[in-house]
Amino acid sequence: MAGIYIHIPFCKSKCTYCDFASFPKEIGKMESYFACLYREIEGWGKKLTNKVFDTVYIGGGTPSIAPPNYISGVIKQIKKYYTLSDNPEITIEINPGTLNKEKVDAYKKAGINRFSIGLQTGYDEQLKRLNRIHTAKDFLLCTNMLKGENISADILIGLHEQTLEQVKKSIDLAIAGGVSHISMYALTPEVGTPIYTDYLNGELLSDDETADIYDGAREYLKEKGFDRYEVSNFAKQGYESKHNLNYWKRGEYIGLGVSASSFIDNRRFTNTSVIDEYMNAIIFNKVPEVSSETVEGTDAEFEFIMLALRTKYGIDTEVFKKNFNKDFETEYKKQLDKKEKYLEKIGNSIKIKDEYLYVQNDIILEFMKNTGDTNE
Repeated sequence: MAGIYIHIPFCKSKCTYCDFASFPKEIGKMESYFACLYREIEGWGKKLTNKVFDTVYIGGGTPSIAPPNYISGVIKQIKKYYTLSDNPEITIEINPGTLNKEKVDAYKKAGINRFSIGLQTGYDEQLKRLNRIHTAKDFLLCTNMLKGENISADILIGLHEQTLEQVKKSIDLAIAGGVSHISMYALTPEVGTPIYTDYLNGELLSDDETADIYDGAREYLKEKGFDRYEVSNFAKQGYESKHNLNYWKRGEYIGLGVSASSFIDNRRFTNTSVIDEYMNAIIFNKVPEVSSETVEGTDAEFEFIMLALRTKYGIDTEVFKKNFNKDFETEYKKQLDKKEKYLEKIGNSIKIKDEYLYVQNDIILEFMKNTGDTNE
């Protein structure tokens, strides 16, 4: 599998927790940005003629803030310059406060067939505190316009004084909107974001409190028919995100636009997160990337292990052997023995037991120690 990621860095207002490349004050540069984006899409398309892409993901920022013809233009460029597989998954992120029927019609006509909506919480007072521009009612109006489509919703946990019952109510709201996929993320207060001050002041839930809410919400989602296939992602059968699964399987992807990251031919590279720098590079036929590294050897091994253990599928030992020409259970016997109680083997798969998946960091980090070295 291979994927295409497109970054749209514009939004109406910055959420208090947002650490992504999104710029409300730069919205006046949208037309110029898309012109440069179309050019970058074309440039990479001409270089990647030997690859077939299965997914397209338009993220941000708030892609749905852009005029619909801009988004249609992105899809048109991709279809013109890239080889897509039959029936590719094409996703766009949506803020419920920015959607209208004209946009929905344009998206569907362009071939977008999956819609990821940033609900975050079903409580208006919590949305306001997060500086979100929508309400719970806006979410339902949004899903009503997308009725019958493949819809995903994002939900945040770990908010100020949030309770498990509130998270369950948010899940109920998402289900009422007809979603088939829910991404449930624990709030991560990043340095430099407004919500980080709340974190320093002890106003957010503790890690243990958030973990308790996660466990309760996980059970509730299971009752509602949503299977956890990755630590933060739950889906009804057949509605897993193919684009994200490609990341976790360490598949290839090309990232286009400001701050977008790529992984092609074992090289990982990232574009600048400064809009003016990005546009100047494209205009003057220069490369907008600011970092690049080749991922190979033990780094590639650990990356494979880390990503696989985040999912319910775990590490496929046959795929590991094919990729690295090593027997996983022999190579990592010390680590497997040390973390035995947290792991289980089913067929060729070694995975973290369901009850330990949320606290997988310590388990995964064990494989980073002396990666590939079983002699210490």
